[in-house]
Amino acid sequence: MLFLKGTIAAGVLACLLTGGLRAQVSGSGSDSGSLESPRDRVFYPGDTESAGPLLHKVAGNFLLDQKEIWTSPFHINRHNAKWWLLFAGATGGLIFADQWVNNRIDHTGFQQSFGSNVSQIGEDYTLLPAAAGLYLYGVMKHDPKPREVGVLSGQALLDSIVVVEALKYAFGRSRPDDPNVQERDEWFSGGSSFPSGHAILTWSVASVIAHEYQHTPGARWVPWVAYGLAGTVSVARWAAEKHYASDILAGGAMGWFIGRYVYQTHEDTAIHRHQMHLAPSGFVPAFAPQTGTYGLALNWGSDNARTPLTLQKPIPPGGP
Repeated sequence: MLFLKGTIAAGVLACLLTGGLRAQVSGSGSDSGSLESPRDRVFYPGDTESAGPLLHKVAGNFLLDQKEIWTSPFHINRHNAKWWLLFAGATGGLIFADQWVNNRIDHTGFQQSFGSNVSQIGEDYTLLPAAAGLYLYGVMKHDPKPREVGVLSGQALLDSIVVVEALKYAFGRSRPDDPNVQERDEWFSGGSSFPSGHAILTWSVASVIAHEYQHTPGARWVPWVAYGLAGTVSVARWAAEKHYASDILAGGAMGWFIGRYVYQTHEDTAIHRHQMHLAPSGFVPAFAPQTGTYGLALNWGSDNARTPLTLQKPIPPGGP
């Protein structure tokens, strides 16, 4: 019965992980309010300069994000089904092994105390002020990039808090340190262990920061630090015996997907220095009416270009 309940939880979780939190932005314009298109959802520098436009856009994007997240099970397709199966299998397997693993590891008092202290890095009262601090730094320096990092981190935190609190209430899993927990009532018993709130919050912020700085010259070490801190908080929660391993995996994976979704949906590409990787993708016919010449054009593709770049070198009739 325990494994069946855990598998159901893993399946629902995998739907949320993969369906609506896909990398591409939907082009549908049926959403209510003023944010009707993907372009409207972007935080432009003018939106983050003053509180009025910023709060209006944060509220609108929050509602749109929640719609995407909670309707995600209806968007699973053959392209993301492999991620559904991967996360469902991994989470279900860990749920099955959680009790066995916990019973064979000695959680000392020092380990629990140390883990509790370290995991405070992942508290909402730590991460929300940190996001606000990044935003204020950008305001003072008149720099749109840290303003965007702070806003998107805050957006990801708001999305994650709602998701994790709803799932904790729905699954009601007892924590490992609960003295009254029994295997038969570990799930749906009013607990708050699954998924890990610290993991989902820290990984959502880490995902935003890593995606923001992964192509920034001189700052490519930032993703390593962000993910390192998120991983440290996750391990600390397990060491403190506040979560099972499956709780942490589920929370961390959801946080990473939410952070990536927020970044790719709301980022302003104009303030990012993305590198362009060009590679020839084939030849196409070319004709220049003004000179009466014809020939072949080498077609070039780019990771960031929506349409190919074509370099034409007309060849006069009869050869070069």
